[in-house]
Amino acid sequence: MVMAGQYTMGYSEEFLQLLDRRNAESHAAYLLPHLDPGLRVLDFGCGPGTISVGLARAVEPGGEVHGVDLEESQVEVARYAAQAGGHDNATFHVGDVTNLPFTDGYFDVAHCHTVLTHVPNTQAALAEVRRVLKPGGMIGCRELFVASSFVEPASEVIDEAWGVFARLLAANGGHPQMGKELKSMLLDAGFSDIEVGASFDFFSAPEDVAFLHAFILDWFFSPRVVEAATTYGLATREQFEIMLRALDEWRTDPGACGAFAFGEAIAHS
Repeated sequence: MVMAGQYTMGYSEEFLQLLDRRNAESHAAYLLPHLDPGLRVLDFGCGPGTISVGLARAVEPGGEVHGVDLEESQVEVARYAAQAGGHDNATFHVGDVTNLPFTDGYFDVAHCHTVLTHVPNTQAALAEVRRVLKPGGMIGCRELFVASSFVEPASEVIDEAWGVFARLLAANGGHPQMGKELKSMLLDAGFSDIEVGASFDFFSAPEDVAFLHAFILDWFFSPRVVEAATTYGLATREQFEIMLRALDEWRTDPGACGAFAFGEAIAHS
């Protein structure tokens, strides 16, 4: 069951494939122009390091990236990816963003992707990140907001599935609209000079639609998630059966496409 304090998304095979599709060029494009050789970067909630290694490349020579993640298995994958790619300036640690193993003012830049969405105490996390940033240091965040994510053709049943997903995130201590809330959250945490924007991860090509369908099937309709949603009273098993039929119908529609919406923000400590 998904429980408060645990990572809502888990580590299913399909979700790990989704993480593997992410890289710095596609998912941290808003931040890359601000990175220069020699900078010291924190990538908190780094997962398997697919974005981290691109950040490490951007600060070569002389710079370094430290990735931190709660999940030891993901840190091991990130270490392997850095070694295989020859990124000697990337180091990975098992750790908690609310209790980072670094001294005050250690980093020039901090980065996260879809992390604050899942951290129950957003302000505690941002305060800790601000502590390890140098005065005037930069933070870059790209976070999900469910309200503008979609699949098309839409239906009332699929719209309800998005609602269940958002309520499940919230019930587990997450923030399903964090991408829209970034500016306020960063201001409350003491950051300034905040620039915000938005972008989508889009799925339209047949192979991408097939992947998105498989991902939703594997995660949203997994016994773990169904059990959690029904236990929290967010949906009934009958509703899940109806939503599953709607998802399969969407998959075969010639106009099928979908997207996850993300807010992006850059700010300074």
